[in-house]
Amino acid sequence: MRLTRKIDDLCDAALALLYPLACAACGAEGVEARADFPACAACWARTRIFNGDETVCWKCGARARAEVDASRRETVRCRRCDAWSFTAARACGVYGGALRAAVLTLKHEPRVGGRLTRLLCEAQCRPPLDGATRVVPVPLHPERERERGFNQAAVLARVVARSAGLPCDEGSLVRTAHTEQHRAGMDARARRETVEKAFKVTRPRLVEGERVLLVDDVFTTGATVSACATALGAAGAREVFVLTVARAGPL
Repeated sequence: MRLTRKIDDLCDAALALLYPLACAACGAEGVEARADFPACAACWARTRIFNGDETVCWKCGARARAEVDASRRETVRCRRCDAWSFTAARACGVYGGALRAAVLTLKHEPRVGGRLTRLLCEAQCRPPLDGATRVVPVPLHPERERERGFNQAAVLARVVARSAGLPCDEGSLVRTAHTEQHRAGMDARARRETVEKAFKVTRPRLVEGERVLLVDDVFTTGATVSACATALGAAGAREVFVLTVARAGPL
């Protein structure tokens, strides 16, 4: 283990010297460790990461106004998410700093760094997400995926599925409507209306009875993942959990 760590440190030092990479979060520091891609260690240290000990709405993952005893956390509800179709949603942390940089970088480079991989896997291993039996990425419309060249949610889903030893199903849930992209300042109702009935399940036998882990990059209003969960539930999924890199909605 020590030898492996020393080799990794030497490789990181050599790469930092030969191929310096600027931090995608601050732009001032260099990324010295490959696992930290695409942000520097200082930006990661300043980013608000969830460790599972926070008191949150058990359903949507929004931070609660007060802390409660660990034995009562499953009873905490914000009530803003009552109408949403998924069972529970969690994120690795707040949309900002290194996590924001990771999300934005992933939109044009299909690469997930070691640190982000670890955070995703840790989040998936915590209840209630640890009950998932199948991983499904939030799909892009085929036209948009052709433009980008890949689906960033699928890249994340593969990482999570491989770590959890679960099947990664990239074909059952599809996006049938090329909806307008969410704009800054768009309220929850407008976001919901843009994605209503935009998804369908083409292979229901693969999701029937499954506890699906739906993976995406950012949780904002919950509209997109809720629309996906509605389609999966209609196809017979027993439960739909949501895992995202970051949460940008109410905290």
